Amino acid sequence: MAQFRLQGSKVLAVDMTGDAVKAKNGAMVAYDGQMAFKKMSGGGEGLRGMVTRRLTGEQMAVMEVKGHGTCYFADRASEINLVRLQGEKLFVEAGNLLCTEAALRTGTTFTGLRGASQGNGLFTTTVEGSGQAAITSHGTAVVLRVTKQYPLQVDPGAYIAHTGDLTQHFQSGVNFRSFIGEGSGEAFQIRFEGEGLVYVQPSERNTVGGEV
Repeated sequence: MAQFRLQGSKVLAVDMTGDAVKAKNGAMVAYDGQMAFKKMSGGGEGLRGMVTRRLTGEQMAVMEVKGHGTCYFADRASEINLVRLQGEKLFVEAGNLLCTEAALRTGTTFTGLRGASQGNGLFTTTVEGSGQAAITSHGTAVVLRVTKQYPLQVDPGAYIAHTGDLTQHFQSGVNFRSFIGEGSGEAFQIRFEGEGLVYVQPSERNTVGGEV
């Protein structure tokens, strides 16, 4: 089984003994031993995955890396966060997914207005099963717990990923004052309710809400 470990905070080292992992295309920065790289069309899920991605616009350029030794991955000096899944589903923006164990299944799901507010389209990527995944963030991410008693509001531009039994609602504070130039500066939030974890980065992408 491939072993994920961090080499510092910005490089992922994966030890493999004949195993395979799926990684963002071009994310390899070094390796020792014997490795083989194979670009996977449509994100590695065959014709169905390719068609799904073309329909949703949730593009993932993925490669399979297989071999014996250690392969190192990074993505533009982004911070890397390890997520261990135990039969759960991880919801993550495609641009933040760096690497997964080969056994984990990837797919897409509808996000509606939340995705639109982030400028990332109406769909997001899912990773499901048991194993490890590595996701990136701009700055060190924090993992915030959501409980039934304590829902969480997140800026769409700072959201990275979430796990657990969570429902999400899009909140808008846009009103007449927004249109006369007296908006709050935080016009949109995502409200998470239920039980789970939300990954948030200390940096905001440009979003629709950030301009209102």
